[in-house]
Parts: sequence; structure tokens; C-alpha cells
Amino acid sequence: MNATIEKFGYPATLVATFDHWLVLLRPAQPTLGSLVLAARSDATAFSALPAEAHAELKEVSAAIESALSRAVDYAKINYLMLMMVDPHVHFHVIPRYEGERSAVGLSVADAGWPGQPDLARAVKLDSDVDSLREWLKPFFAQPPC
Repeated sequence: MNATIEKFGYPATLVATFDHWLVLLRPAQPTLGSLVLAARSDATAFSALPAEAHAELKEVSAAIESALSRAVDYAKINYLMLMMVDPHVHFHVIPRYEGERSAVGLSVADAGWPGQPDLARAVKLDSDVDSLREWLKPFFAQPPC
């Protein structure tokens, strides 16, 4: 695994695995269900990913959007490819909604709604990582809607 994947807590944060991508629970939650979609390769440029990874993004994004729709009933979804600190190809996936959402005893408001996500006000997960990850996994086991 590349260093970016490890920085985001792999394997403890692993929610779903694809041939070219991993879906990880984002350790800081600006909204409930925030994820990191990380390329499994060592590529540090989006264009450097193999063609198969680009093709698989259709399947992966459909699975993410279906799972998060069922889990948090988002109104919009943001895919942020920032790669300023963590160099390997990855997206921060932020489901957006008005108000707050709750699961496994954790409530998270979308502090930036309806503007850009407020990453500075993200709820940091400590002991909640395992329970939130296990809560999300079954939504990925269902076929996309």
C-alpha cells in the first residue's frame, strides 16, 4: 500500500475494496459518511493511473453514491482531489446535506452547507472508527440503486 493509504488509517478504515481503488472511512468527518477514495497504485498524478483504474471509477463512484445515499440521504456529493499534502492519487468524498446526520451514537452537522465543505470543523474519529466503519460496510455490500 502507498503512504497516502496508510496515512488515512488503512487497514482500520477500510470500507470497500476494488481492483484499482480502496474506499476508506475519512478519519475526520466534515459530514457523516465522509470517505477517502484512494488509488491502489503509487501514481502521484491522475493521468499516470492505468486506463483500467479510470474505467473502474464508474463502478466505484456508483457504489459510493448508492451506499452513501442509503446511509446518510445526501443532497449533493463532493469529490475533492487535493493531493497537496498526501501525494498519491486520492479523492476526499464528502456527502453534503442540510442539518445533521447521526449513526452509531455520532452526530455530524454539515457546517459548510450550502457552500463548500468546512473541513476545519470536521469531527475527528477516535474510538468511533470501528463502529462507523462497520455501520457503513453493509451499504457497500448491496448492489447500487
